[in-house]
Amino acid sequence: MKVEQISIFLENKAGRLAEVTRILAENKINIRALSLADTSDFGILRLIVSDTQKAREALKENGFTVGRTTVVAVEVPDHPGGLAHILEVLSTQGVNVEYMYAFVNQSGKNAILIFRFDRTDQAIETLEQNNIKVVPGDTVYSL
Repeated sequence: MKVEQISIFLENKAGRLAEVTRILAENKINIRALSLADTSDFGILRLIVSDTQKAREALKENGFTVGRTTVVAVEVPDHPGGLAHILEVLSTQGVNVEYMYAFVNQSGKNAILIFRFDRTDQAIETLEQNNIKVVPGDTVYSL
């Protein structure tokens, strides 16, 4: 019932995230879920991938610091209070949540990823100019 997650420490500079995803793509490793947290100097990219060992080896060979952590995937009922109920159950047992992140499994045939950009308007414009579908907020909210 446990899931292996890898954590990659990244310098907070342009191109480092792209490099990680390129390495994974070249090694035919699929990203299933991700979370990216940052400080002014570095970021921590947490990934669930299709082949943890292969991903760790490929990233380490390319100079990245990679850790492995055991996590648990939990299905949360899709209604108000679904997450609150699970967290309350854990809390009453003294279980602390260190961090969590969520992902949308699929919408139709395409997965949806959520991004934060430093220049949001420019990012949207660039995506649209390259025929990359930007999903409206209302659509995301109704999934």
